[in-house]
Amino acid sequence: MRIAIASDHAATDLKAELAEWLIDQGHEVADLGPDAGQSVDYPDYGYKLAEVIAEGTVERGIALCGSGLGISIAVNRNPVVRCAVVSEPLSAALAREHNDANCIAMGARLIGIEMAKSCVATFLATEFADAGNPSGRHQRRVAKLGHPPDGSDTIEPLQ
Repeated sequence: MRIAIASDHAATDLKAELAEWLIDQGHEVADLGPDAGQSVDYPDYGYKLAEVIAEGTVERGIALCGSGLGISIAVNRNPVVRCAVVSEPLSAALAREHNDANCIAMGARLIGIEMAKSCVATFLATEFADAGNPSGRHQRRVAKLGHPPDGSDTIEPLQ
């Protein structure tokens, strides 16, 4: 599988370990940076990761920062990308199975390398529940993620 990985300066060590492990697993990995020792802004790398996912250059993405939160927000600015913050294999599986996530984010200050590997392995191995079923309930919901309402649609409040 073709996978891109990007981080901020807080997660370069985790990024390097995961990239090496993924290559050892037989995946093609694009390390989008940064190099260790550089202080960088996570949005720059989140946007770069989202771009290669949206273009179809890679099939999946892994976004890393100190908490996983900031970079995931940046990645999710692209409407084609669905990035879920995960911290254990169940959330990684559900992100793929129910949300057809094409990217996961993790926090280097919150997760160890073995748990990160478990999350990535689960994320890569899990199929979308509605793959090949354009009328499935998960597919219907995922389609809405890339097309937010323009404001003319309203939801009536509960009484």
